[in-house]
Amino acid sequence: MQYLALIATVSLIHLLAVISPGPDFIMCVRNSLSYSRRTGIYTAIGFGGGIAVHIFYCLAGLALVISKSILIFSIIKFLGAGYLIFIGVKSIMSKSEKIEIGEHEKQRDISAMSAMKIGFLTNVLNPKATLFFLSLFTLVISPSTPFPVMLLMGVIMVVQTILWFSLVSILLTHKRVRGIFEKFQGVFNKTLGGLLIALGVKVALSQR
Repeated sequence: MQYLALIATVSLIHLLAVISPGPDFIMCVRNSLSYSRRTGIYTAIGFGGGIAVHIFYCLAGLALVISKSILIFSIIKFLGAGYLIFIGVKSIMSKSEKIEIGEHEKQRDISAMSAMKIGFLTNVLNPKATLFFLSLFTLVISPSTPFPVMLLMGVIMVVQTILWFSLVSILLTHKRVRGIFEKFQGVFNKTLGGLLIALGVKVALSQR
């Protein structure tokens, strides 16, 4: 009972961080509208996998090592930036085509594994996420917190991530929203592609 306040605080902080727009949100929007609701939800599951990795190395104490090593942090930063820019360029160069219900949609959709991989890499290679969890596990969560409590908070954060982005995907793939997307697909792809590239450049140029 004494850790309920801590669990609630950590859960709220993480939920606010998840809701705030960033690479995960943009990728969820892109995959949900460019492919399907199913792909958007699997992308959300991939985000959850990335969160699990961040939590794992924080629990293992590796976050402190990463924060102290300029080389390791720089590698993570540039890998993340390069991946965002790569996906952004693909979005800009993609062709607009009408998304119809049925066989055509299944042919142009991507597999569940591909969607989860995109979500996982987008999240796990985001250095801002590394810094967020490092701060969370050093400034908010005390090292003396029992491991089961920290593990419970980790599970809650993973579930929050998957549920939030699944909800985003479900809302975005509503028939009316999809109709608007089909009409402006070219502009949409180029805009989100540009945002991903801008985020990638920002990550690459960012300091600690």
